[in-house]
Amino acid sequence: MPLFDMPLEQLENYRPPRHEPADFDAFWQDTLSDARAHPIEACFESVDFRLYGVETYDVTFAGFAGQPIKGWLLLPKHCGGRIPCVVEYIGYGGGRCFPTDWLLWATVGYAHLVMDTRGQGSVWGPGDTPDTGGGAGPHVPGFMTDGIVNPRTYYYRRLFTDAVRAIDAAATHPRIDSSRIAVSGQSQGGGVALAVAGLEPRVVVSMPDVPFLCNYKRATEITDASPYGEIARYCRTHRDKVDPVFGTLAYFDGMNFAPRASARSLFSVGLMDEVCPPSTVYAAYNYYAGPKEIRVWHYNNHEGGASYQAQEKVRYLTSLWPVE
Repeated sequence: MPLFDMPLEQLENYRPPRHEPADFDAFWQDTLSDARAHPIEACFESVDFRLYGVETYDVTFAGFAGQPIKGWLLLPKHCGGRIPCVVEYIGYGGGRCFPTDWLLWATVGYAHLVMDTRGQGSVWGPGDTPDTGGGAGPHVPGFMTDGIVNPRTYYYRRLFTDAVRAIDAAATHPRIDSSRIAVSGQSQGGGVALAVAGLEPRVVVSMPDVPFLCNYKRATEITDASPYGEIARYCRTHRDKVDPVFGTLAYFDGMNFAPRASARSLFSVGLMDEVCPPSTVYAAYNYYAGPKEIRVWHYNNHEGGASYQAQEKVRYLTSLWPVE
């Protein structure tokens, strides 16, 4: 895929108008308060995956509406005391897979909580968490338009709430230093990490890679790739629902979470990314309020920096929280 979006010098200054609902903060405060009315009930059950030097735990905690959310916790065996934790969110269609798929951060010396994604986990990796909340009304196959005509029924209200509750769950573990929590993820996971950074002040570091769920309107107008294409297909059929659709999406746009985030952040972008176009990434990045850096991968699509970006993140986090 050749370059198709703005030139880099324009991307670096791209700040499109933000359409922020007047009750944005109240909506999320009420949503999280409702969720936190349910005890977190975080359970960490030891499981043996025969990993030398890494302890593995099957995690369950109460997410949106108290519904059970699965995950994995990986801990380095030979690090004493309370250690920093990276909470990771998963890309679109994937599930939590197995601990053997998530060895990076524990082997560096950090706790690593991987949150399963409700209802997903049947495209590229198995998941174990049903979406018992359920949306409302007809939707395009996938998750982007599930309950989309009302922000209270939209799928990502449930998922973002789960993601904040994952921070609550991590903070209960005796090995985790709750004053040093980072969030990370790629694509959908990056968009979720960005939202959590804007919603949860305990997040100290955020590392969203090629983040999805940003600048929805532009995304639907310059790419027909999925998952943004699901929104365009819905609007193509439901011609009378375009305004309600984008009214709902304003509550879930990374551009509106970014100005509320104070965590130090390392973003990444692929300049040939047709799934999460670079202008949608920069729209969130340029509004991001905390200290920030971005790694630009000029010739890459949605894979972004891949293993190169993983090395960048390790260098970045260990410079902030040296492994003892």
